[in-house]
Amino acid sequence: MDINILVVEDNKTICDTVKTFLQNEGFLVDTAFHGDVALEMFYDKSYQLLILDIMLPGIDGHELLKAFRKISTAPVLMMTALSDDLNQLIAFQNEVDDYVTKPFSMQILIKRVEALLRRSGVLQKEICVGGLLLNIDSYKAIYDDTAIALTLREFEILLLLAQNKGKVITHQTILTRIWGYDFDGEEGVIHTHIKNLRAKLPVNIIKTIRGIGYSLEDVR
Repeated sequence: MDINILVVEDNKTICDTVKTFLQNEGFLVDTAFHGDVALEMFYDKSYQLLILDIMLPGIDGHELLKAFRKISTAPVLMMTALSDDLNQLIAFQNEVDDYVTKPFSMQILIKRVEALLRRSGVLQKEICVGGLLLNIDSYKAIYDDTAIALTLREFEILLLLAQNKGKVITHQTILTRIWGYDFDGEEGVIHTHIKNLRAKLPVNIIKTIRGIGYSLEDVR
């Protein structure tokens, strides 16, 4: 599974260095030096991790984080020279996952990235929720030792919910992460896929949050 990371940093030297180290670890890395450009990029493409500076030309990091959180639950690491309590508090209120202040060790940054990706389930080959087992590499779903035949879209939706067990994933997030930002269809396509998933799963572990989205629950 390819892991896409977006690095948003207006200092080209730092940005290029971070990109090189991440690529050496096997990650696919895009970069942006301007907040407005970054905003367009994460609407156009699905990223498994966002590394974000606060002080940027155009939209600043705090506003970018709020915009990103409207469409994605992927981990965000704030990488900034601002070490004061207020900026850290604002970042965590906006649901940042980690906060690193400059200067920093590149090796430590890589370990923090890996830790965030493990926590989000991206680096795991298998995810278990109750009786459900999802193999990310083979796209296989098993419930209580019984294989479940899923389409690619069904598997991707179930994986997204499993990676965020207990959290509510909005309709918009599902559409953006699974179908892409340019998808011009309606939310009904999600409801159809959820209905099909429920018909295939022996136990209904997908909870509807009316008017908002869905969450996956461990019913055991």
